[in-house]
Amino acid sequence: MAQILPDALLDSIENLGKMPGVGSRTAERYAYYLLKNDPIISQKIAESLLNLHKNVKQCPVTFALISDTEEVSPLYSSETRDKKLVAVVEEPLDIVALEKTKQFNGTYHVLGGAISPIDGIGPEQLHLNELAERISKDEVREIIIAANASVEGESTALYLQRFLREKGFNNLIISRLARGIPVGVDLEYADQITLSHALEGRRSL
Repeated sequence: MAQILPDALLDSIENLGKMPGVGSRTAERYAYYLLKNDPIISQKIAESLLNLHKNVKQCPVTFALISDTEEVSPLYSSETRDKKLVAVVEEPLDIVALEKTKQFNGTYHVLGGAISPIDGIGPEQLHLNELAERISKDEVREIIIAANASVEGESTALYLQRFLREKGFNNLIISRLARGIPVGVDLEYADQITLSHALEGRRSL
């Protein structure tokens, strides 16, 4: 049977389909879009992807993503940032969401994931010891655990609390992000984790 599509197009579809959330049909649409439009679009995308590995690295202190020309994250080195207040997040892009609120003036620490035995991720794969070192070095007074509201996020938050106490940080304030029911959502449609956090984060009127 004759091959329906050229090898170059098939190769593009296959590689685009390797991205998370991109199925075969979506990969086909992406590849065909790039093929039928100006080649400069494809060129710019290819160049930006190559620059990802050349020009982006991890901050050695916070593990946030930084430019290859920077020594540490500007969110850590800035004099306007409170180094004694640290928000612990799972992934670097979680920082973006918190920064958009413009309500947080502390620093960040990226764990590099969440504890998930099914995915082969245990505590030893996370940047926990580095966090302990920062707490001592910067005399951190409060840790805000900003893990995702998932089973893995809950497990990671509980483990982190126990880990820090076992390290002897008894005077350290350990807090969690308050979570509640989103506006416009009926209680019957809220999941158990969301409802639990809504009850824990209740306040007097």
